[in-house]
Amino acid sequence: MSFIKRVFSTVIGIFVFLIICFFGLIFLGALLGSDSDEVVNVKSNSVLELTLDFPIKDYAGKTEFSDYPFLNENKKNGLFNIIDAIHYAASDSKIKGISIDNNFINAGLSQTKALRGALLKFKESGKFVVAYGDIYTQKDYYLSSVADTIYLNPVGMMEFKGLYSERLYFKDFQEKTGLKMEVIRLGKYKSAVEPFIDNEMSDNNREQISVYLNSLWNEMKQDISKSRTIPLDKLNVIADSLLGRTPDLAFNSNLIDKVGYHDEYVGGMKHAIGVDSKKDLNTVKIADYSEYAAKKIGSFKKDRIAVIYAEGDIIYGEGDENTVGQGSMNKSLQKARNDDKIKAVVLRINSPGGSALASELIWREIELTKKVKPVIVSMGDLAASGGYYIASNADKIIAEPTTITGSIGVFGMLPNGKEFADNMGVNAEQVVTNQNAVTYSFFEPLNDRQRKYIKEGILDIYELFSTRVSQGRKLTREQVEDIAQGRVWTGADAVKIGLVDELGGLDLALKYAAEAAEIEEYSIREFPIFEEDDLTKALINQFLNNSKTKETILIEELGVENYKILKEIKAMSQKKGVQLLFPFSTEIK
Repeated sequence: MSFIKRVFSTVIGIFVFLIICFFGLIFLGALLGSDSDEVVNVKSNSVLELTLDFPIKDYAGKTEFSDYPFLNENKKNGLFNIIDAIHYAASDSKIKGISIDNNFINAGLSQTKALRGALLKFKESGKFVVAYGDIYTQKDYYLSSVADTIYLNPVGMMEFKGLYSERLYFKDFQEKTGLKMEVIRLGKYKSAVEPFIDNEMSDNNREQISVYLNSLWNEMKQDISKSRTIPLDKLNVIADSLLGRTPDLAFNSNLIDKVGYHDEYVGGMKHAIGVDSKKDLNTVKIADYSEYAAKKIGSFKKDRIAVIYAEGDIIYGEGDENTVGQGSMNKSLQKARNDDKIKAVVLRINSPGGSALASELIWREIELTKKVKPVIVSMGDLAASGGYYIASNADKIIAEPTTITGSIGVFGMLPNGKEFADNMGVNAEQVVTNQNAVTYSFFEPLNDRQRKYIKEGILDIYELFSTRVSQGRKLTREQVEDIAQGRVWTGADAVKIGLVDELGGLDLALKYAAEAAEIEEYSIREFPIFEEDDLTKALINQFLNNSKTKETILIEELGVENYKILKEIKAMSQKKGVQLLFPFSTEIK
């Protein structure tokens, strides 16, 4: 009997403990999620630290919890939150300048260019921008080159060598292992499948990669040349001869202004502000200041423009902060379309494409929205394949010069392990009721009939894709065919061939949206808004978001390269059906 009492009391104790933990977590979540007027104390004579040591997304994301509103998340560390904060800092009397300190920027080239543009505008206020690096990667230097004074550690390093892209080819590997890919493609430049059918790069693929790499490099050189007053030809000589690889070489090449240690860098800022060298320098991190500035510049206007972010691979489904699903996208478009206060829509795309079906479903929702309100597209780093598919229907398309776009083409790729299974002593047998019951088997090669039907499906999608572009961009089918074939273009080249209307950023897209809607003053409403009902998941996410992001934790544990592989594996697992996908990894080194 006493044993039963002890067991019963233990169960009751555990139950009470869980209840206490439950309400304790709710209380903790309320504290962590509570709002305050001052998220950070900005002191007089402060320097804004442009510390970009976290993954930069165009849209930080917004999550609403229907039953637990105190857990609502509206993060303000997205690209355009940071840009808004830099703009606000220009008129903030407490901010005396901006420091770009030891960045290893985790952002795309177009995002970096947009940040660079914001810093150039900030300098018009008369305040300083300075930069320091122990090591400058090429992208870090591109951002830092806008600074009034650039420091490099006396034993530091600089990377200034030009751009390259590398691809691996697997034809022989397939032959040796028996693990093969069944490939069907349309478009001579649709080179995602090329590594599986050849051992070396085709001339067509080499041509398109060379063209867009040189276009991107020229854009970077022009910006650096203007900021550092170094002729373009000399920048190429510096890159070819690696004349920036050491601090002394970088100084002699005029890539930097001073070779010095970090304490000397801080001392220089103190001197510029007029702070005693023995006193601490007041600094505020950009992530904190973005929250601060958002509260200061938030204003209510009767008219609104919806900015809907399509960021990540396009998948069939709901989507989340890292993927574009027709579920969340179409809900956002419907809300914007049906809200009388919203007068226009700007669709910000940063996507390599993905599911053909999801792309078409989003395209349809844009078509319905366009009949009611203006729809303007702003392209970020990448708006290719399915990303261009959904862009092609807009009233106007704005791209950055460094945007990678186009890739109008379709491919199908199926793994085949017949030879590998034979080598391992595995045999697959099928029993069917009809001759086409087996559409595809990993253990059998595609027969002529299967290949024919799959090719017909891919051809239908390619025809539909081409038609969407032709109608949306008011081009003939012949014109589309000339610039399609799966070829990739930069924004600077795309504007010349009619795929893009004008070069610029989100601000220009908003300007055109306001003009089309015939409004002058407006506030911005950002979408998508992700809805969450799971309390446990909410509290865990709230805890993580107030300590370290999931990306930061995974990068610390796995390393940057392994984290990228993990992301690619996860993305591949979410792909269903025929894909309108950028033809290869977009990492440019």
